[in-house]
Amino acid sequence: MKHEPRTWSLAEMPDLAGQTAVVTGPTSGLGTATARELARSGARVVLAGRSPEKLESTAGDITRAVPGADLERLVVDLASLASVRTAAAEAARLGPIDLLVNNAGVMATRAQRTEDGLDLQMATNHFGHFLLTGLLWPQLVADGGGRVVSVSSFMHTVARRAPLGDPRTPPRRYSRWGVYAQTKLANLLFTYELQRRAEAAGVPVRALAAHPGYAATHLLSYGQTGRGSGGLASILNGVASATAQSADDGALPTLMAATADLRGGTYCGPSGFSQLRGLPRPVGSTTLARDPEAQRRLWEISEETVGLRWP
Repeated sequence: MKHEPRTWSLAEMPDLAGQTAVVTGPTSGLGTATARELARSGARVVLAGRSPEKLESTAGDITRAVPGADLERLVVDLASLASVRTAAAEAARLGPIDLLVNNAGVMATRAQRTEDGLDLQMATNHFGHFLLTGLLWPQLVADGGGRVVSVSSFMHTVARRAPLGDPRTPPRRYSRWGVYAQTKLANLLFTYELQRRAEAAGVPVRALAAHPGYAATHLLSYGQTGRGSGGLASILNGVASATAQSADDGALPTLMAATADLRGGTYCGPSGFSQLRGLPRPVGSTTLARDPEAQRRLWEISEETVGLRWP
């Protein structure tokens, strides 16, 4: 049985020299902090994001903080299934992948449909990562077993049902926060089903999840205004900065899930009151997130939606 510590800190980060880690959404907030600390521990870190310019800027920031950081860039838009396929093909040059951190996401955006006919939030937060993980699967198992960490949220507790309907049929009424909660529930349903399937197949890949608690990032301002600064966006960012823990602290549960000696299926979050802040530890999830039928059904829907049947 794997040892599950009560809490965890950066001082416990292992030496990751010789390992390759892919981090989606690395150009701000939790993603930047996660990528920086993985690089600081010696990993080759693949920055996987939409904008080549932002990837270059982030690489510069990380290198200034971690001189000699081993960084790669991978352009991918998780909201586009075609972009995910192109990026996965390009990622073949990376060789074996030890860690995939499915961090990228959008929060409470207005109703929008992607080029694939999918809701923007579900496409970015779940379907894109489902496809990316499946396409990178051969590289994740190449060295005897990698690790997949999906970033969820305590907002998954708000979801009253799993997103098991036709993903290309728009709802009659759209709830920004309701859909966001369902995407975060989907992250957990995916994690638990991936772990179950890996164990059943005897594949030594571990699937884990994490949530940052209440962390100061630009997710809310982008979701509500479509931009990271100015006007309402600056107000929202200011409120978050004054009341939330930092993005660096919010990234700790992800780093714990990515590097600590934990069993597959572990969910990490802050240890403080209502899991809003504090050092990370293994935490629980809702009964709905643990529903094996919902896990299985979402997996089947996801395979059909992205056009990929996992090996």
